[in-house]
Amino acid sequence: MTNMKFNDFALSETILKAVKLMKFEAPTQVQESVMPLVLEGKDVIVRSQTGSGKTAAFAIPVCELVDWEENKPQALILTPTRELAIQVKDDVFHLGRFKRIKVSALYGRSPFRFQEKELKQKTHVVVGTPGRVMDHIERGTLDTSMLKYLVIDEADEMLKMGFFEQVEAILNELPSNRVTVVLSATMPDNIKKLCETQLNDPVLIEIESTDPVIDRILQYRIEVEENQKKGLLKDILITENPDSLILFCNTQQKVDDIFRTLMDEDFMVEKLHGGMEQTDRIKVIEKFRKGEFRYLIATDVAARGIDIDQIELVINYDVPNKSESYVHRIGRTGRIGNSGKAITFVSPADQKLLREVHAYIKSEIPRGDRPSETEILSCQEAFDEKMLVSPEPKEIKGVEVNEGILKIHINAGKKTKMRAVDVVGALCSLEEIDASDIGIINIMDISTYVEILNNKGTYVLKALQNKPIKGRIRKVSKVINRD
Repeated sequence: MTNMKFNDFALSETILKAVKLMKFEAPTQVQESVMPLVLEGKDVIVRSQTGSGKTAAFAIPVCELVDWEENKPQALILTPTRELAIQVKDDVFHLGRFKRIKVSALYGRSPFRFQEKELKQKTHVVVGTPGRVMDHIERGTLDTSMLKYLVIDEADEMLKMGFFEQVEAILNELPSNRVTVVLSATMPDNIKKLCETQLNDPVLIEIESTDPVIDRILQYRIEVEENQKKGLLKDILITENPDSLILFCNTQQKVDDIFRTLMDEDFMVEKLHGGMEQTDRIKVIEKFRKGEFRYLIATDVAARGIDIDQIELVINYDVPNKSESYVHRIGRTGRIGNSGKAITFVSPADQKLLREVHAYIKSEIPRGDRPSETEILSCQEAFDEKMLVSPEPKEIKGVEVNEGILKIHINAGKKTKMRAVDVVGALCSLEEIDASDIGIINIMDISTYVEILNNKGTYVLKALQNKPIKGRIRKVSKVINRD
């Protein structure tokens, strides 16, 4: 690992500005290895641990390379889950903010027609799950003719979830002259074969971390009878008293049960599992990111692809059914070099699963003791005090990228022949505005949305009240974001 900085790469000022505001101080090992290769147009296979910064490793060069003038999608990023698609979309959006990169997310349980309308607009990058992406391709609503960059994120997880045939079908619909990046924690035969047939002389990057999960996360297990787990959980919450916790269960039913138990005792808690509506799952993740509650009770839907900083503690209420899930679960804490703690409850029925986990991580999770009565009593007062106050808000990644930006609504759109050039022309005719002050423009059927950058939104909003746009005075208002 060298002491490289992001400005050592061939990146434009607009991308570097976003990187700085997102507080990426220096490239991680995977970013330092992968970014130059993608920028040079080389195909890459990446094997890297969770929490290593791999999303930025492909998102930064993709944002740099796409041509803003081109209206059709130029980059496609495939992810195994809806949650990861939303997260990657947000990361690409923030990194490309000042280049005005338009990003669309395509995933199931979201209205197809809304996604179709969005794809009819200028779109630079598409992030999506294989099923919904293939659906759009088959219906002709996703034009792949100009795709130059393909990223397959968590390829091994796609294989496990049964998406691999869809991934191969999508690849067969894409231009062959493209840059392809495949990210996978493991390399089963199917993925090796795909890389051999679909990639052009790829460079293999394997990041053997000098700071692996096993070393940077304090782990221990507590042997406990199944019917004593709830009591143990309450004792651990008192003695550990974490500001932020994810507790993993193996089933949705158990998540619901633990959630109700903690809710009944007025804990600041939410739940997350695949049986919930998509909109509710997204809201829970966003609230957790913001620090609006302390404890998240979840199935493995939260184990991969959910990047939330400052999680102090992970508790495995159950030993996971799949050994690799253990690493992904505890990897929610100790992100990118930070320390963390993980506690695993082990019942007599879990012993076989525990042995499988030990074999997978090539180490034994140390045995710990449940808190003593003395420890619980000594920690009770501090715990009670914390429960009376709201959590400290967390710093949200990308929040500084959004500062100084005001989104305005213009009461005109495609049906009145409104074009981006009309909006830009009207804005640039204002005395204090030039093209660098104009962000993303979205033209809908009867409405147009425009981001005004550099703290000039209030000035623009006032000036446009009496300024013709495409020959007429239009109603212009501020867009109020509602969570």
